[in-house]
Order: sequence, then C-alpha cells, then structure tokens
Amino acid sequence: MQKFDAIIIGAGVIGAAIGLELARKGWKTLNVDMLPAAGYGSTSASCAIIRTHYSTLAGSAIAYEGYFYWKNWAKWLATEDESGLAEFRETGCAVMKTADNGYMAKIMANMDALSIPYEDWDNATLKSRMAHYDTSLFAPAKRPEMAGFGAPDGDGELAGAVYFPCAGYITDPQLSAHNEQRATEAAGGKFLFNRRVTEINKSDDGAVCGVTLDDGTEIASPVVVNVGGPHSSKVNDMAGAAGDMKINTRALKQEVVHVPSPVEDYDQIGMVTSDSDISCYTRPEKGNFILVGSEDPPCDPREWVDPDDYDENFSEQWRVQALRCAQRIPELGIPSAMKGVVSLYDVSEDWIPIYDCSSVPGYYMAIGSSGNQFKNAPIAGAMMAHLIERVQAGHDHDAEPLHFTGPYTGCDIEIGFYSRNREINRESSFSVLG
Repeated sequence: MQKFDAIIIGAGVIGAAIGLELARKGWKTLNVDMLPAAGYGSTSASCAIIRTHYSTLAGSAIAYEGYFYWKNWAKWLATEDESGLAEFRETGCAVMKTADNGYMAKIMANMDALSIPYEDWDNATLKSRMAHYDTSLFAPAKRPEMAGFGAPDGDGELAGAVYFPCAGYITDPQLSAHNEQRATEAAGGKFLFNRRVTEINKSDDGAVCGVTLDDGTEIASPVVVNVGGPHSSKVNDMAGAAGDMKINTRALKQEVVHVPSPVEDYDQIGMVTSDSDISCYTRPEKGNFILVGSEDPPCDPREWVDPDDYDENFSEQWRVQALRCAQRIPELGIPSAMKGVVSLYDVSEDWIPIYDCSSVPGYYMAIGSSGNQFKNAPIAGAMMAHLIERVQAGHDHDAEPLHFTGPYTGCDIEIGFYSRNREINRESSFSVLG
C-alpha cells in the first residue's frame, strides 16, 4: 500500500497550493482529483479576479496578503513550467458607491485600518475614467419582466466609486493551478488524476488513516484534506465530519456572460468593476469581450444542485445578466449566441469559506471557497499548512484558534475566523463580489 503524510482531495488552485506548502515543509503529499488535470474543475471556470476589498476586516487582510503572492507569482513558485506562467493583469477595480453598500464607508475604513491603497472617486472622476458608463440609478436590481426594468430611478446618479489599484485578474486560471502542480512536484509532492475518492478510511480509534479510490486502490495517510470544491459536502459526509458543523456548504449553479465590448481595446484598457446598483460585476475578457457575472440579487432564484447531476447549459439567467449590464453600458450589443461559462460554486451559508480542522482526527477542510477565494489560494495554502502541522502536533485549534502572520504584509490572520463552528457572519456581502 502506498503511504503519504497527507492526501489532498482536489487539485484546483487551492488544493494544489496546500499540497505545495505542505511539500515545502517536508511532507510527502498526494493530490487526488477525479478530473484529468490540475485546475480542470471550478478553478478553470473561475473569473479569477484579484481584489483587496472585502466587507470584513479579516477578509480584507487575507486578500491583501494574497495580492502580493500573485504580484510575485514567479518568485513564490520558484519553478519553471513548460506551459508558461499565469499572467496577473493588474487593471485595478472600481466599486460603485451605492446606498446598498453604504457608499463604501465601511470598506474604506477597512482599507485605512490595513493601509491598503484606494482612491475615492467623485462622479466627475468616474465619468472621466469610464466614459462608456451611464451613471444613472437603477436599483433595486430587477428582472426584465418586472416593472421599471431598464428605466432610471428619477434623476439620481451614482455617488461615485472607490478605485482599488491593487486588483485585476488572472488571464488563465487553470494555468495557475498547473504552475502550482509543477512547483509541488519540484518539492517532492505527487498528483493522481482521473481517480475519485469513494471512502475515507479510519482506524479503530476513529482517526483518518487513508482513502479508497474508485478503482479499489487504498492509500494510507494520517491526514486527509477536503478541497473538493462543489463536491465538498459529499466528501464531508464520507468522512462523517458534518455532525458538529454550524456552517455547511452546497453546490450552486452559476452563469458568466461574455459579450462583445463596444469600447475599442477594452480587453487591454478595461478594469474590474463591481456595481451593486445593477447587481453585476465585470472584467475584460480576451477577444475584446466583457465578462459579466452576477452579484446574486434577491430577485434571482438560486439553483442549488447535485454536482454530479445538473444542467450544464445556459438558461434565461444569461440574458438577464447581459441586459443588466446594458443598463450601465447603453451601447452594449447582446448577441443571440450565448457565450461564457456555466459552472458551480461551492458556497457556505455566509459565502465565507471554511479553513479548519474537524471533529474527525486527521481530517481537514478548505471548502466553501468557490466564487470569491481564487485570489486567496496561495495564502490559504500557507495558512492551511500551518494549521495542519500545528494540529497534528497536538494543538487544540477549537479551544485556542491559531493565527497566521502574512509573510508579505505582516498582517495577523485569525484562522478561527474561518471556523466550521462560527455563527453566520452578518457582515458578509453574501455574494461573489460585493
């Protein structure tokens, strides 16, 4: 029987980062993924937005730390990849100031507390930087069949925007996971693809002792880490780890729209935007397209699905998001052919991930991360490696939550913030990018 110090279920951008950080600590690691390559699942479908603003102080601290990993991507990897390195296109991010987000007052306070740079734009500045934008108010977000859709709300306008320069996106998110795979392999870690974990094995005392794969292979390890993305809740059930959890996860279908940009060279000059007035976020997409995602307004139904059995086709939601974006960009053309991405998020009740140990000795979780944690993958890997090492050495993380110091910013990151046993955090935006 093969034996490893840690088995990581999943080889997406977070799973590969955990494998890398543990391997660099001298652990013999194995990432197992049911798909054919690293980053082939939710990671490949990610909008891969890098940003520093969050509705919580803790979220902002880890995001700012994550920014520097991407800024210094080649240095962190310290490994060549025959496929090249993922590119961080640092466009900046403009967040519209609306009544819904408190005109960004709390977010700016978080930035000030952590010395994260930003610019407070008035409407004149916003219009000068984004001349293609109609600054009329349209809130609350509506569906096209609802009265008033597309009609400005009186003569009011946006109250400006807050611009975050330390932001942008990764042009090829799957490549970023492949980069991590190569770095992990250089540190001695292993990867196994096209194999699904069907059982998490336990010893007589209830502790993890390995996994069984779908071909009957058993692999021994005292540590198993669930980074299963949309399948995370199924993996937790296999481990018998869900019993004491106050926060759980489930798979949510999401659609991302790609529409041609009316602005010339937008894929070169455009920036990331977040606009709670129309409940859309955008970023440039290759081919001079605009990528449009939803900020999940209350009027839109949420489609919770079985990750092994769901409709992978576009739905009416594609058209809804495109039309919402057209409210802000009146010259936007909406083609009849639907282009974009249909995929799944792994979402917790408050849209904040779980980075934690569990009630099962040797079983750990980095889950509920889809949608808004791509940017944090490298720092999440380092943080999880620290947590696993300390807990395996006897530390009681539930009784005395661990902290982790960000190597770039020196920020104190409270790992207990991401506990499976936390209460729902009402400070969360409860969306992918809010």
